[in-house]
Amino acid sequence: MDATVISLGMLFLVQISTGVSVNGFLLLFYAHLASVSPKFSSSDVILTQLTLDNTIVLLTLGIPETMSAWGWRNFLGDVGCKILNYLYHVARGLAICTTCLLSVFQAITISPGTSCWAGVKAKLPKCIVPCCLLSWILNLLIEFDTLMNMTGPQNSNSVQIMLDLKYCTKVSYSAEINLVIAVIFSVRDLFFVGLMSVASSYVVFTLNRHRRQVQHLHRSDHPHKAMPEVRAAKRVVALVTLYVLLYGRRSIMLSIIIHMKEEPFLLLSHEVLSFTFSFISPFLLIHSDRRKRAFWKKESSVSHTDPS
Repeated sequence: MDATVISLGMLFLVQISTGVSVNGFLLLFYAHLASVSPKFSSSDVILTQLTLDNTIVLLTLGIPETMSAWGWRNFLGDVGCKILNYLYHVARGLAICTTCLLSVFQAITISPGTSCWAGVKAKLPKCIVPCCLLSWILNLLIEFDTLMNMTGPQNSNSVQIMLDLKYCTKVSYSAEINLVIAVIFSVRDLFFVGLMSVASSYVVFTLNRHRRQVQHLHRSDHPHKAMPEVRAAKRVVALVTLYVLLYGRRSIMLSIIIHMKEEPFLLLSHEVLSFTFSFISPFLLIHSDRRKRAFWKKESSVSHTDPS
């Protein structure tokens, strides 16, 4: 086993263990918040789903990729490949839907009370849970092709291999079906990426207008603290920006890999970067929320003082 493979395996291991741990902490935080708080906010519901999405992505893609990097190959079989890849693609689709929902929710929340969104803002909290359930149903249905096209490693020339993951293989049985599926996925992704980009642009515009309005209300020697709504809006904009940049990177690199199948370095780079959003976003959520930082310190102090 050469140094590159060992380094890749170590990198996967660090990413997955750290990412799952931090996302697990966030799930624990939201569970604690739901149990003690009489008002579990709509944004917390959305962020809980996003955290769950990240955890599923890290587990269903990260563990097989790590085992493959360490030299394991046919350890899943056809059924294992279908199930794990189906769950991964569903979670990845949920991540884009959830991030979009979060950006739209924040855009409506931060909009002025006198705007055309005032009526929608009052009804918005009741729509969050149905929207989350709808996103699950949508992605469970739209990703169903993974159960048909994903198999274990293939050495046969009787099928056309679309993507070889070493431990699993995505095969092509019909060019027409592949085209229809590609169009559906592209429309879904572009719609949600476009919508979250527009919503985040509106949030940035609203924040800039708010900053200009309050500048003359505060003296330069007495800076004001940002309101919770403003901090939450900045957090959402950062999340959306991260997702859009990584989505663009993924789309470009995956297109290159499909047309240049004999470029192992590109495939390895793509695999390493596939976890980036699920790995980085929980740190961003913790850093931008005082409640999570306080809960982190509380849990850390409890663990250090526990004699067991």
